[in-house]
Amino acid sequence: MTFSLAGLFGNSAPSQATGVDRSTASLTALANLNALSSQNVPQTVPAVTPVTAVEPAAQTAVPTSAEIEDEEFETLAQAVAAQDSAAADEALQCLAGAIYFESKGEPLAGQLAVAEVIINRAKSGRFPADVCDVVKQRGQFSFVRGGQIPAINKGTSYRTAIAVAKVALADAWNSPAEKALYFNTADRRPAGRVIKVASIGNHVFYR
Repeated sequence: MTFSLAGLFGNSAPSQATGVDRSTASLTALANLNALSSQNVPQTVPAVTPVTAVEPAAQTAVPTSAEIEDEEFETLAQAVAAQDSAAADEALQCLAGAIYFESKGEPLAGQLAVAEVIINRAKSGRFPADVCDVVKQRGQFSFVRGGQIPAINKGTSYRTAIAVAKVALADAWNSPAEKALYFNTADRRPAGRVIKVASIGNHVFYR
């Protein structure tokens, strides 16, 4: 803020007092007159300290979803923890439903591998091209009832499934079952010629 000195000084000369007995004027009266006539008494202007604006960098920035997807994580657990647990669209909910029913309680790597199988199928040209259609395809996933995913208890396991699904869809972490198209328990092998890709938790993954 800049101050102008012009307002601190009077523009006109002080008027001359008439009829005043200078010999009886007290020093106190003169002091009061000076105090009331600030325009006629030059004052020392105090130095003004400029106010420094708060730098935006000092504030805590909230990362956007794009920044989260681009972020590099040291572990899969960090990648999962960085995701929002809110379900955004139908494909995400279908993928999370499959993760929940097929692999809840499994290691995160196993849950991610289940998601990778579904995404790989949708991209393969050998299965339906839509994630939900892959999950609901007849005879593929035993938890599906009448072409629908059953109701899910939206607790911790489901929130984890949502986060894992987001990691998979964003390709934010490489799965050890990256090219798998099938999975089953260790005591059951898919029909046909398949190649084992990985064994994670209670599941074996094939391509």
